[in-house]
Amino acid sequence: MKYNNTYQIIKRGFDFLFSIIGIVISLPVMLILLILLFITGHRSYFFVQTRVGYKEKTFRLYKLKTMNDNVDPNGQLLSDEKRLTNIGKLIRKTSLDELPQLVNVFRGDMSLVGPRPLLIEYLHLYSIEQKMRHDVKPGITGWAQINGRNAISWKQKFELDTWYAKHQSFYIDFRILMMTLIGFFKQKDINQLNQATVEPFNGNN
Repeated sequence: MKYNNTYQIIKRGFDFLFSIIGIVISLPVMLILLILLFITGHRSYFFVQTRVGYKEKTFRLYKLKTMNDNVDPNGQLLSDEKRLTNIGKLIRKTSLDELPQLVNVFRGDMSLVGPRPLLIEYLHLYSIEQKMRHDVKPGITGWAQINGRNAISWKQKFELDTWYAKHQSFYIDFRILMMTLIGFFKQKDINQLNQATVEPFNGNN
């Protein structure tokens, strides 16, 4: 389905309105999470990273930090598994680390629904088909997130992302949001099997 300007205008209005509501509602939750992070030894609370968005433009993405900055005797960061704290695991399991991205939605960097924004270093590894994921704004949740999230392969994620880019509609967006709410309570497919974080994308070969 080829989406039109009316869809884009209405979707942006919806994103703007609900990002404001979401930010206001989530402030008490954020305060509690920040206190818990402080109590458990975190000294920085926000993870800020440059990601690729709409039409391959970059922006700064915000998340709650679920790992500490502990290093080994040589000053190198410990592995993800060793730096992921218990409170960090809980925050990640409930996807509450994504709450600061409501600011990205408010600013227009992201939408509530769309392909997840990925790292700049992955950009040159995409096929022409996979680059279609940047024909739409990235989202907090998306078609790939309700169809396996991190339990599926990169190839499957990109297939789902490009499918959404070709077929996005109000109905599909609504379905994704509803399935995301259901998934929040089920807490499935947060990480790949036996890994604390998602395996990096190394190309299609």
